[in-house]
Amino acid sequence: MSYQAEYIWIDGTKPTPLMRNKTRIIQDGKAPDIWGFDGSSTNQAPGDDSDCVLQPVFQCQDPIRGGDNVLVLCEVLLTDFTPHPTNTRSSCVETAERFADQEPMFGIEQEYTFFKDGRPLGWPVNGFPSPQGEYYCGVGGQKIVGRDIVEAHTIACMEAGLHIEGTNAEVMMAQWEFQIGTLAPPEIGDELWVARWLLMRIAEDFDVEVRWDAKPVAGDWNGAGAHTNFSTLAMRNGFDPIIAGCEALGRKVEEHIANYGDGIERRLTGKHETARYDEFSYGVSNRGASIRIPWVAAKAGKGWLEDRRPNANMDPYVVCRLMIDTVCSDAEGAHTSETSSNLADAI
Repeated sequence: MSYQAEYIWIDGTKPTPLMRNKTRIIQDGKAPDIWGFDGSSTNQAPGDDSDCVLQPVFQCQDPIRGGDNVLVLCEVLLTDFTPHPTNTRSSCVETAERFADQEPMFGIEQEYTFFKDGRPLGWPVNGFPSPQGEYYCGVGGQKIVGRDIVEAHTIACMEAGLHIEGTNAEVMMAQWEFQIGTLAPPEIGDELWVARWLLMRIAEDFDVEVRWDAKPVAGDWNGAGAHTNFSTLAMRNGFDPIIAGCEALGRKVEEHIANYGDGIERRLTGKHETARYDEFSYGVSNRGASIRIPWVAAKAGKGWLEDRRPNANMDPYVVCRLMIDTVCSDAEGAHTSETSSNLADAI
């Protein structure tokens, strides 16, 4: 017997990459291995040198086809087996390994919007639905649309063995969220990409489009983010490292904003539960801050922080790499300075 392996990868489309996939039939007893594709059709190679390599990095059961069929997330390599320039996973792995002793962990809240016929699902052909206020975590056929897709996606993620933690309707009509975590990098990025793919694939069967746009509708409507919850071992054991992490992030605002997804200026306006993209703040239980410290972390004196700035269309490998590098290198430097000070005192 043979089985189907759906190879999935991230392409080179700018400013926001697309997901690509193709099916490989594999003989029973053999595992998915490297494969190839035409990079000239995915913005990853010129036509006269178009071959790119697919290297499997994450595999799970295929909940759509069932049986022995699998989903295979791949990173893209050049034909000399070095990372392709569009491969952001490799640098995330390198950074995570460099700071592995600090045990960084992530949980990501992925927002998205359903569209059909060029407008948000359920919106009237002309005009707008009722103003925001009744949709967040709401219930009722006149307010909540797309729940059948959400339910199918949730079950699919569970059957695939992904670490999905929950779902909810969001502030704008046709907008939803699912959460993946808590996981170490790069696994958090691997599972988020597969969960995104599953959502888009399942929405096909409903003739609905999933959009990750940061501000899917202009005006007095919420944007769509990917709030990123982050902790280190030190944060999980004390409150001061959480504050230190917030301070470290505040020293590299421009670098993070530039890499947190396309259209971030349209979303981070200081309104609709956001801080401005060109300002930085943090606070306990403050959803209008750049970084929110959950009240439960403040009460316990340990836990994690939530970076509320990443867009729904962010690359999780990039965001995780930046957060680790910024926070963990700062903590490492502080530890080195403290050790040096202690040595000097001893001398």
